[in-house]
Amino acid sequence: MLETHPNKYAGLLIGFLFFLFCSFWIQAQEKQQTSIDLISHIKELETTYSIKFSYLNKDVGGLQITLPDSLNTLQKHLDFLDLKFQIKSEKLSERFYTLTKVSYIDICGIVLDNFAENTVNGATVEILGANNAQITGADGSFYLSKVDRTASIRIRYLGYNLKIIKASDLLKGENCPKILLSPRYEQLDEVIVYKFLTAGIIKETDASFTLNTAEFGILPGMIEPDILQTVQALPGIKSIDETVSDINIRGGTNDQNLVLWNGIKMYQSGHFFGLISAFSPYLTDEVTIYKNGTPAAYGDGVSGVIQMETNNHITQDWSGGAGFNLISGDVYAEVPLSRKLGVQFSARRSTTDFVNSPTYNQFFDRAFQNSEISDQNNRSVDDDIVRDEDFFFYDFSGKLLYDINDNHKLRISAIHIKNDLKYEEQNQTENETSISLLQQSNLSLGTQLMSQWNDHFSSHLNVYYSKYNLDAQNLYGNQVQQLFQNNQVIENALKFDTKLKLKNTLNWNNGYQFIETGITNITVLSEPTFNSDIKGVIRIHAPYTEFDYHSEQNTFIAKIGTRFNFIENLNTFSDFLIEPRVNLNFKIANYLRGEVLGEFKSQTTNQIIDLEQNFLGIEKRRWTLSNGSTLPVTKSKQGSAGINYEKNGFYVGFESFYKEVDGISTKTQGFQNSNQFSGEIGSYKVKGIEFLTNKKGDNYSVWLSYAYNKNDYTFDSIAPPNFPNNLDIRHTITFAGTYDYKDLKLSLGMNYRTGRPYTEPLDGPEGLNNDFFPPQINYKEPNSSRLPEYFRVDVSAIYNFQLTRRLKANAGISVVNITNRKNSLNKYYRVNSDNEIETVENISLGITPNVSFRVSF
Repeated sequence: MLETHPNKYAGLLIGFLFFLFCSFWIQAQEKQQTSIDLISHIKELETTYSIKFSYLNKDVGGLQITLPDSLNTLQKHLDFLDLKFQIKSEKLSERFYTLTKVSYIDICGIVLDNFAENTVNGATVEILGANNAQITGADGSFYLSKVDRTASIRIRYLGYNLKIIKASDLLKGENCPKILLSPRYEQLDEVIVYKFLTAGIIKETDASFTLNTAEFGILPGMIEPDILQTVQALPGIKSIDETVSDINIRGGTNDQNLVLWNGIKMYQSGHFFGLISAFSPYLTDEVTIYKNGTPAAYGDGVSGVIQMETNNHITQDWSGGAGFNLISGDVYAEVPLSRKLGVQFSARRSTTDFVNSPTYNQFFDRAFQNSEISDQNNRSVDDDIVRDEDFFFYDFSGKLLYDINDNHKLRISAIHIKNDLKYEEQNQTENETSISLLQQSNLSLGTQLMSQWNDHFSSHLNVYYSKYNLDAQNLYGNQVQQLFQNNQVIENALKFDTKLKLKNTLNWNNGYQFIETGITNITVLSEPTFNSDIKGVIRIHAPYTEFDYHSEQNTFIAKIGTRFNFIENLNTFSDFLIEPRVNLNFKIANYLRGEVLGEFKSQTTNQIIDLEQNFLGIEKRRWTLSNGSTLPVTKSKQGSAGINYEKNGFYVGFESFYKEVDGISTKTQGFQNSNQFSGEIGSYKVKGIEFLTNKKGDNYSVWLSYAYNKNDYTFDSIAPPNFPNNLDIRHTITFAGTYDYKDLKLSLGMNYRTGRPYTEPLDGPEGLNNDFFPPQINYKEPNSSRLPEYFRVDVSAIYNFQLTRRLKANAGISVVNITNRKNSLNKYYRVNSDNEIETVENISLGITPNVSFRVSF
């Protein structure tokens, strides 16, 4: 007889019980996952919770639902119906509810690079068949409200394949769906934009330059993206006195540039007397620079246009940052108050009134002590002067963003810029003390309404108020002589621009602009007694029209327009000017395009540079209005032609130009010789070439630029009538490069240019004319001498790192003029109290280190 082992039956029993458990578990899962009819589920809810639903069968009929276990309350069931089917519930009473299927939904997404899953900012997200689109933010995200649930969403970005996705797949929930774009690898036949130098700098098809500050990389000597310093990296743009408040575009003076911030004309652009830009780069979204071929929508500024725009989109999340360097500290933020309302602000203040850093000391020397004064025997006479200063600056900007609806957006902007200085000089030899006070401020307010009326027509209304004020007071020789100067500019403007899409390849832009500018100049001198109070108002009515065309394959792109200026000075004159503009871009061969540009422009505001030999010199430039006689309307004509080649990261650009500017005065050109106060009216002509070559790799960029200018004045009443312009810099060369290694960015650059012209006195005793009191200097021919060559090497480094998951940081160090070369920026002459000729030579920045630390989120 066989003996049965008890463990054998135990194993069979356990196996049988495990089989029964699995069977029951599978049946339970099948029961849980079984889909049921939505109408049946609604009736079950009515029975369970003793309620009644009112609904349309077409909204809920034919739908199947799978219920998760977590639905244990009525509200959770209703929320689930909303999330799953966009069926909204409304409670009418304790017993009755309505169920309505929503036709429109809210969608969102995060656009990523399919290869590296990096965020793609600046991608276009548009609803097909509707006039609704958006640009992804810095984190690649977007949000669109009230989208037809049946619509299709198209997502585009240069260098990536087009992607179309159903709106219903992008429902806004706790987390926005991720959308991956695949890179497009095919070879492009058309080269439309040129990205060169460093990240964030682009040359557009209309020959303008765009600076995208969010993508900005690094440039030599810069550890923060100073806007007006950055534009000087472009060919044909420089500052011969190293300041951002005196930018020269193709041989023009700074007051011949139109500087706009959110559509508002700025009459002050710098801090520390031009050494630092007054505009926050961290809220500035885009900067556009025109050297020629300016659109007809821009008036004023016969040399160039620098337009700055802050971010125009309401962000979904808080973002911002703060930082400091050896000159100032700043903070900025973008705050979404709701889906339709947002706020931006930035603030910066100097530390110069309580911290003396090496950077500040160098800036102080450049701004106040940069003059080497010597007598006729070339001996220094500046050793016995003791200087002291109390100086600070700040700026604040803010913007309110309100989306009235998807088609109408309201933006309100404000900016306040302030410089305040008390400066004291003690001449220990003569036991005299001179005190100078200066307050400089700019306050501007503007409102913009952007409307998209239909698929073909849009408009932009811009209204602003701007006030600039300069108070300068000088107390000379123990306050024996006192000088007070006030310069005030008040400008009100209304600009209305429209865009009509005639066809896919042709737009028609029209607009009307009204600008009223009032300027006051007050001068009070105690000894000898002198008082002057000059006020003036100019009104400009300027309609314009322009056609914007591009062929299907972009082989030919054209902007052709005309601006009509009706100018009226309420005291003296009126004028009517027609200003044509042309901008052509065309394909020559693969990777090679040509461009032809031309424009007529005018301006009615200029800066008079008076009493240059006194305190602060250039910073006491005073705005004034054209009056039709002693200072006519300044007019310019310019034409240029160029070619651009780009392939595989290698770019070559060449452009030649010719420009004439009429109606200039010796008072506005910075003369420091016998013509300084004469007020003669004349013109200048400048012709030149600009060349740039740039090679970019994955982690490096190297470029070489060269500019040649021949810039000559014509003043018929001066002998000789033709002579070099004060800004005649014949040759300018820049050689620079950047290199990225992981999170470290490095940049090194060299700048060289020939010296500027200046006027020397006659040699020997003939240099001083004692027949006048006080004696006057007899000069040689105007601008017949030149300063030595200018040479400067700058270096900078930035290291990026992550503090927390959301908090980013970077630290930077830079050195300007690393060789500590003493470059001569200007030289002029004056007669001292001993009736001797003194030489005053302005010297550039010495070796100037700076460090910064920033955090952002």
